[in-house]
Amino acid sequence: MTRIHPSRRSLLTGATLAAVAATTGTARAGSGDGDSAPWPTEFPLPDGFLPEGITIGSRPYAYLGSRANGAVLRTDLRTGRGEILHPGAPGTVSIGLKLDTDGLLYIAGGGGGTATIIDTRTGGQRTTHTLTTAAPAFINDVILTGDRAWFTDSRNPVLYGVPRARGAKDIRELPLTGDWVQLPDVNNANGVVATPDGTDLIVVKSTPGELYRVSLRTGTARRFTLTGADSVAAGDGLVRIGHTLYVVQNRLNQVTVWDLDLTRTHATLRRTITDPRFDIPTTAARHGNRLYLVNARFTSPQLPGTTFNAVSVPI
Repeated sequence: MTRIHPSRRSLLTGATLAAVAATTGTARAGSGDGDSAPWPTEFPLPDGFLPEGITIGSRPYAYLGSRANGAVLRTDLRTGRGEILHPGAPGTVSIGLKLDTDGLLYIAGGGGGTATIIDTRTGGQRTTHTLTTAAPAFINDVILTGDRAWFTDSRNPVLYGVPRARGAKDIRELPLTGDWVQLPDVNNANGVVATPDGTDLIVVKSTPGELYRVSLRTGTARRFTLTGADSVAAGDGLVRIGHTLYVVQNRLNQVTVWDLDLTRTHATLRRTITDPRFDIPTTAARHGNRLYLVNARFTSPQLPGTTFNAVSVPI
């Protein structure tokens, strides 16, 4: 593993990770889990990392994926220091990520149409599944529920169910039907979470900005009625805590917080989170009483020397 040391910066170019560095953010906050030691509320990522996804398990470590070469960075939330856990490979990307309780990390492979599983204990790759050979395709995000990891495809109206450890053996394709209308040449299905009982999924459609409840049994999608705002335009990553849904709206530099009524497929806007440190945040993950987001900086040059960071806000 390549460690990010406090006194050095990092550069990610293709598949090569040069000497890397990090300094913890100056703004600090409590951990939210009873630990009195302050934790950083922002931390730098390697230069040129091109971050997109983030996931956090029960332990205070964030896993972040790279669009530059599919690398995965592991950062200690207590210090803001990180290390390259998985080096990736040329021509690959790591978009959405989810960490399982067994230490396996499921990664959406973007335009490659793949789902990759790595072992966070070793950084080694377990397997890569080819979900689709359709062109265009963009495997964007993933959620774990039941015996499968479910992946969205932003360019095709279908979800893919990949077996989890000791689970089902086949990859299931679930076409989206019902209220779902696939739009051409734009990103459709993006972020995804499970409903509280795990029987259905909630999917955000980035364009024009809609929320759907999708049956895992039939693929039938029912569009949410929104109150308090007309849409969730530029909706990207989703986080659900109970019946509260957090929607990251990347190019709007905000997170909207919604109260869900799943019996009527209805969502009511409770509040909107903004922060001057937001710079096109794409996805979010929760730890303790904070939400951690990565700044993808899509409106900035996406170059080997471009700087990136992650920030946290109170839930």
